[in-house]
Amino acid sequence: MNRSIPVAIQPTGGRPIAGGRVRFLGSFPGQVPTCGLPEIAFAGRSNVGKSSAINRLLGCKKAARVSATPGRTQAINLFAVGGRLAFVDLPGYGFARVPAEVQRGWKGLVEGYLAEREALALVVVLIDPRRDPQALDADLIWGLRQAGIPLLVLATKLDKIKRSRRAAALAALRRAYKLKPEEALGFSSHTGEGLERAWAIIDRHARGAGP
Repeated sequence: MNRSIPVAIQPTGGRPIAGGRVRFLGSFPGQVPTCGLPEIAFAGRSNVGKSSAINRLLGCKKAARVSATPGRTQAINLFAVGGRLAFVDLPGYGFARVPAEVQRGWKGLVEGYLAEREALALVVVLIDPRRDPQALDADLIWGLRQAGIPLLVLATKLDKIKRSRRAAALAALRRAYKLKPEEALGFSSHTGEGLERAWAIIDRHARGAGP
């Protein structure tokens, strides 16, 4: 798909925090065309709530497809946000029920995008802090560091952790993946906790990267 496709998306309440219209530019199972905007990529395990987080950040109900079946996204989905940056929804990884050959294809697609994308300003890695540290998440974070790509870890589903335990859960996540304090942020797609802080970080990286 080589052409932009405008999609009318209604905010869930007021205008999107991103400010401006969200346009779905296409779903790409292979090479992703350039869009002339700084790109914010989203990566994570297939059941981590990545689509819900993207929708919450955009203030939209159905920008990214939310499915009850993990591993649904099998291509790279590209969204223009307010004409000033782009969200890139990368295929989820690590879902055991997906055939091995499909997982290998997704891995190559994601690694190719991360290695070659000049407009990439930030990779948002979504991790469920309730789970034990996962090798696939650690490998992704290590690879981003080796490549010098800025990263932000969103600790998703924060509303499912008791308030009294959230600080300890975030501290444990930072230790497990050797993250700086500013590289990990608690986030809830359900309540919106962490939304403004996440956008502040995204905006800062988007402004610092040229298209």
